[in-house]
Amino acid sequence: MSTRLLTVDAFTATPFAGNPAAVCLLEGPRDPVWMQAVAAEMNLSETAFLVPRDDGFDLRWFTPAVEVELCGHATLASAHALWEERLLDHSATARFHTASGLLTARRDGDWVELDFPAKPAHPAEPPPGLADALGADPVAVGRSQFDLVVELPSEAGVRSLSPDIRSLGALPARGVIVTARSETAPFDFVSRFFAPAVGVDEDPVTGSAHCVLAPYWGERLGRADLVGFQASPRGGVVRVRWRDERVKLGGQAVTVSRGHLVV
Repeated sequence: MSTRLLTVDAFTATPFAGNPAAVCLLEGPRDPVWMQAVAAEMNLSETAFLVPRDDGFDLRWFTPAVEVELCGHATLASAHALWEERLLDHSATARFHTASGLLTARRDGDWVELDFPAKPAHPAEPPPGLADALGADPVAVGRSQFDLVVELPSEAGVRSLSPDIRSLGALPARGVIVTARSETAPFDFVSRFFAPAVGVDEDPVTGSAHCVLAPYWGERLGRADLVGFQASPRGGVVRVRWRDERVKLGGQAVTVSRGHLVV
């Protein structure tokens, strides 16, 4: 028995940019141990596993090390794969049943819009060792459901950051979102995301982090519709629309490989 497997670069329209995700199109449920082993074999920041059901698809996400509760780029990649493989009509909304509830994706021209839960950050005391691990002094620190969010004084500071990854992995959070107001049009803010605690030293473009950044910068800039740039070496653009308890994430995607798992 073989399993269809695609690699999709998410939050980009350019191959070999954005954030690559593997998408496994399963015919039925598989053991989580097997899924974790596949994710480790793929060695990407996330591998998505899709199982069809009457009203959509069950969707789970695994890093090379652990299963996670929310992932934006692999959800975008999953929707793109379903439309590309003709498992969904291009006009149909993709419905995903996940550990974070029902998530949806719809096509909007050349873009895809995801409907995700907002994950606002609340002001927090910096955990011991944070500034030393980052090699930078924060302007503000907050904590969301999963992550720490750290604001730096400048975009240049975010882009040039070279943190101590091992020390970041010891902090009490899934990951660390580092952000600043953008000085480069058309972007409103920039960010980077480090999650060594779950096996991802630096994630290229992180949809779930933008569920935090949308309300964070929406409150500070007084606007609900914003454009973010994640300034990793690969880089990626995320449009955000914050609506109370939900965030709409807009991005593009491109398929870079198709194949089959034969085990």
